[in-house]
Amino acid sequence: MEEWFASLLTALALPKFGLSTVFVVALVSATLVPLGSEPVVFGLVKLNPSLFWPTMVVATLGNTIGGAISWWMGYGTEVAYERLSHHKPVELRALGWLRRFGPVACLLSWLPVVGDPLCAVAGWLKLPFWPCVAYMAVGKFARYVTMTAALLWWFPGQFKL
Repeated sequence: MEEWFASLLTALALPKFGLSTVFVVALVSATLVPLGSEPVVFGLVKLNPSLFWPTMVVATLGNTIGGAISWWMGYGTEVAYERLSHHKPVELRALGWLRRFGPVACLLSWLPVVGDPLCAVAGWLKLPFWPCVAYMAVGKFARYVTMTAALLWWFPGQFKL
């Protein structure tokens, strides 16, 4: 197991496989796995400032695909849950709010803690897949650009766009 983990870390090493590492970490972090992709995005941009925009695009793509996976997970579990339990009043209010805003609510998929489950709940509610993915992408892109620009402002070093 240790050898496998060491080889995985070597394969995902930022200087050697930068954009692929960003993609994988962004994808996994957008599922329900508690992992943040911002340090990896920031690290790559600090190591290679010329990759700022490609990194933003790759991170957004990976994170959006991860959000789409969460949507499908929610879609797949809805039937089983509906058969096994009854909704509590708080759940009904949250589901009503999400139904009212529809796919536009997926703009909030960038939020910490609630963003990734929001994608799953959108699938659970069977909100239209492609509009949800489009709103996820917009929100996630804005987050990556804002977070990375803020970190570069706080830790400028030699960076220039």
